[in-house]
Amino acid sequence: MSGRTRMALCAAAATLMASCALLPLVSPVTWLFQATFLLAVQMGAGMAARRVPLARPLTVAVQALVTLMLLTLTFANDQAIIAVIPGPEAFQHFGELLRAGADDVSRYSIPAPLSDGIRLMLIGGVLIIGLAVDTLAVTFRSAAPAGLPLLALYSVAAGLSDGGADWLWFLIAAAGYLMLLLAEGRDRLSQWGRVFGGAPRTPGGEPPDAVAPVRTGRRIGVVALGIALAVPLALPAMNGGLLDAAGTGVGSGGGRGGTISAVNPLVSLRDSLNVDEDRQVLSLKTDAKDTSGLYLRIVSLDDFDGTTWQPSKRSIEAVPNEFPTPMGLAPDVRRAEIETTISAAEWYGQNWLPMPYPPSGVDISGNWRYEPLGMTVVGDRRQTTRGATYTVRSLDVRPTAKQLAAAPAPPAALKREFTELPDTLPTVVARTARKVTDGANSHYEQAVKLQDYFAVTGGFQYDTDVKVGSGRQAIARFLEDKQGFCVHFSFAMASMARSLGIPARVAVGFAPGTPQGDGSISVGLKDAHAWPELYFEGVGWTRFEPTPTRGSVPSYTQSDAPGTTLPEVARPTQSASAGPSDVPSASESCAGQNPQLCASESPEAALPTGGDGPKWYALLAWTLGGLAALLIPTAPMLWRLRTRAARLGAHGRTEADVALHTLAVWRELTDTAWDFGIPPDDSQTPRKAAARIVRLGHLDPPAAASVHRVADAVEQVLYAPSPRLTAGIADDVRTALSDLRSRAGWTTKLRALLAPRSAVRVVWALSDWWTTVKHRAATTRPTLRKPSTPAQRG
Repeated sequence: MSGRTRMALCAAAATLMASCALLPLVSPVTWLFQATFLLAVQMGAGMAARRVPLARPLTVAVQALVTLMLLTLTFANDQAIIAVIPGPEAFQHFGELLRAGADDVSRYSIPAPLSDGIRLMLIGGVLIIGLAVDTLAVTFRSAAPAGLPLLALYSVAAGLSDGGADWLWFLIAAAGYLMLLLAEGRDRLSQWGRVFGGAPRTPGGEPPDAVAPVRTGRRIGVVALGIALAVPLALPAMNGGLLDAAGTGVGSGGGRGGTISAVNPLVSLRDSLNVDEDRQVLSLKTDAKDTSGLYLRIVSLDDFDGTTWQPSKRSIEAVPNEFPTPMGLAPDVRRAEIETTISAAEWYGQNWLPMPYPPSGVDISGNWRYEPLGMTVVGDRRQTTRGATYTVRSLDVRPTAKQLAAAPAPPAALKREFTELPDTLPTVVARTARKVTDGANSHYEQAVKLQDYFAVTGGFQYDTDVKVGSGRQAIARFLEDKQGFCVHFSFAMASMARSLGIPARVAVGFAPGTPQGDGSISVGLKDAHAWPELYFEGVGWTRFEPTPTRGSVPSYTQSDAPGTTLPEVARPTQSASAGPSDVPSASESCAGQNPQLCASESPEAALPTGGDGPKWYALLAWTLGGLAALLIPTAPMLWRLRTRAARLGAHGRTEADVALHTLAVWRELTDTAWDFGIPPDDSQTPRKAAARIVRLGHLDPPAAASVHRVADAVEQVLYAPSPRLTAGIADDVRTALSDLRSRAGWTTKLRALLAPRSAVRVVWALSDWWTTVKHRAATTRPTLRKPSTPAQRG
């Protein structure tokens, strides 16, 4: 096995060993097997490129291209050209997956489920780290700096984990890095580690003893591993979720006051339920006689900016033993108190507490706070619902249609806050609301007509695959296309109700679950839901159900008010069955087709900011990306052509200009020979170097004479007291270039054009510049710190 092959295997193994630190963060761990296979293919591409051989930058480019194609085949084959060539649709799909993965990372508790977004982030991250390690350790033969990407990988994982087995993952990652160091060649290792070696080199350039490289490598390893130990200690603890899902606490102060910020629970709900199978979220037992209307409400969204709904910033307080009477509920409205015991799944880490509305009390342990206006309970100091069991006492409010129709005007302050609409809302929203509710005699009749319009008479369809646009025109597009999800229906009805002067907000939670054989009710992922709540004085906040075939239609929307003009229309079927069942929930709530879209801020569901169609900055980004895709592979060729033109171009007539021009022409000659496989030897005189180029390049007599003329001009510049201009040396270089090209094979000519070896001088120049900067900084630092001395008296 060659040294390069051994180094490539060690680099891949070190990357996988460091990646083991990510295993506790996600379940299941099957992603690691997929990453191992893709990393092996990436390593094989690098080995093949180095065997050709290709220039180092071109080798890295080949590996990067193979990596991109592997990720495309794995994650975006349906959007790619022949499954492996990424196009605009594939890159857009990558962006969507990364956004979804970022949301998952920020909300899920450890271990997070292996969603497609998280899987792309894990596998893509491992491949990028593997490419960096392979580039440094194998392509550029510097194993010690390859510890930096390994350190980054381990540090991220250590900072996110709960610390239970960090020492084990550290030992595995450290073993991989030390294995990589020991596998590197002695000469390269001793050169990199000379700063740590202590003893100077002998005049001959060799280390003072044979074990210096090994000793130096150990010192490098000790320093790097020490940094790896120190960096995670400096990172803040992140125990609530994969990236602090519950935050550091929503309240401020000692537990009896504070505020809760406007964190959009649509994201939290989507991230908590973002799995494919219909898993049970909650199990509850209740003494309610009718469970068809037993919605579990998480939070209400009352702040509408024209794009999306979100909760306002509200004051919070300690959870009271008894909740106050709901706002606006009059004594003459029939009600009954029910008690419900709710058990949350271990994996369900929601910050908000699902409860029937309106609650009158809750018994739960942990750090929870109460928001009075919305009558919601929210976790404090990373408190979530994971594995929680709690009992909620709530009111089953049963208003009649007559009471709702006769409701007086709401308080002015409440109406002003909950009927506010942005000026940017399309006029078609209010116009459609007036048209639909034409002939209604009360706000209640208007509300029922709006519900019937969406659920029955308006021709709307529940479609999980629809794309209704984005931005402030999204509601208008939804009203035109008449297709959408539960969030579309609830957002649209709440907005239209506000335009009619009816206080409205949007509630997020779960539709009624499915009764089980043991008397409990199973609430699954498919029961996730969003619905509008409208305010009627004397009744309070009242639920409506505009989403067709989802949830259950409230009984009080069947008007019995005298003189009503409401039509008698058929109602959608209710999702909750009357009889018990021994099977898990099979309800068809809005999350059943796609749980992300019922409670999310996706372009279709949460109406994010922006207009329809591609944005100018997106077009600019694609244009710049396309230019970069063309320029980066051709950068060595373009630099080489530009450099050749500058070296062989015009020059001044002074002695200094003559000397600079002659030396530049000589450098161009040696670089040209280097591009065609004749590396320069700076230890030889110009005359001997010219003879070497003629001999190895098999140049014909005219070309050989041209090379020798350039060498004579260089010696004249270097050794003559008064250098004089030698005419025609630029043409001599062109003659030599033409002869070298004519004698080279097509692969050599192609490499000399596209990946010239002499382009490495750019890297050398940057390295020299950085060394000079560090040297200047080191020499000026003592001067800045040197105290001034008093002037001597004469």
